[in-house]
Amino acid sequence: MSLLFAPITLRDVEFRNRLWVAPMCMYSAEDGVVNDWHHVHLAQFASGGAGLVIAEATAVVPEGRISPRDAGIWNDAQRDAWRPVVEAIHARGAKAAVQLAHAGRKGSTWWPFAAESGGTQHRGSVPLDRGGWIAEAPSAIAYEGYALPEAMSAERITQIVAAFAAAARRAMEAGFDAVEVHAAHGYLLHEFLSPLSNGREDAHGGSLENRARLVLDVVRAVRAEVGDGVPVLVRFSAEDSAPGGLVVDDVAQVARWAAEAGADFFDISSGGLVAHQRIDVRPGYQVPFAARVREVTGMPTGAVGIITSGEQAEKVLAEGSADVVLAAREWLRDPHFGLRAAAELGERPDGLWPAQYLRAYRAPKH
Repeated sequence: MSLLFAPITLRDVEFRNRLWVAPMCMYSAEDGVVNDWHHVHLAQFASGGAGLVIAEATAVVPEGRISPRDAGIWNDAQRDAWRPVVEAIHARGAKAAVQLAHAGRKGSTWWPFAAESGGTQHRGSVPLDRGGWIAEAPSAIAYEGYALPEAMSAERITQIVAAFAAAARRAMEAGFDAVEVHAAHGYLLHEFLSPLSNGREDAHGGSLENRARLVLDVVRAVRAEVGDGVPVLVRFSAEDSAPGGLVVDDVAQVARWAAEAGADFFDISSGGLVAHQRIDVRPGYQVPFAARVREVTGMPTGAVGIITSGEQAEKVLAEGSADVVLAAREWLRDPHFGLRAAAELGERPDGLWPAQYLRAYRAPKH
């Protein structure tokens, strides 16, 4: 058996393999409620051989949406809409997780394919009279091209921690096997972590320990809500890729604290905080970040970033850089990426390929 298709266990949950689906926003919900699009979109990856399907960034409060079209889990109607999606993933042999998120200063923005009837593309923040809202952030520092956010009060920070906990509870009620706390890509928890977006002078600003306070409080609150047997994942941006921003050893230290607070696994990406970031994008470019966090914390990590074949993913694991490989756009290009990767690595189709698809299996040529 390849390393990629060996099972892995976190807490009380066993995942059938180590090729997972990273969360991808679809911008297709209404009032935060997911629908048939999400059902088909996510279930197909389970049929395609994924070990875990992580549903998109799902807002814990209305103001936490990236756009008006984002998924949510701040009320029971949204929870109930997620339940059949989770059941469909389970029916196809995979586990299901949801990424709990707050967009922070990158909230209330137009979704990528938003356009006027004449085809003019919308950009930046959604005006208040078009369904937008005032974004909230650690400090009143805008993301370039977006509206100025409102700095959060200490009381509001406490409310957000409670909102993450309530969302985790609803995720359990919907049947999810795990939850992921989103602390990456320039959204709220990442904004608190980075000195480029956090200019506070209270207990949530200044030192790295203070800037990490909200992330750690959220992890503790989520852990308390989901219980001892459920894996809690955290997604971090390992670097801001901008002068004066976070570097990987900063994030590795925060991950170490998060492990002490109850996190089990770190999904390591990068960037997203500032428009002037400079990233050398190439196949596997974020793998060294996952390796460094794994080395510092001794905890399992996931690598992501232009990983497009079974051989490439297997090499990441064989070199000890990560314990899991996550992919996003490759799953969009090929919803059966898992089946293809397994064939590339010489895995037998039994138990992974749906019985309905077996007649299409082709053994790899060597």
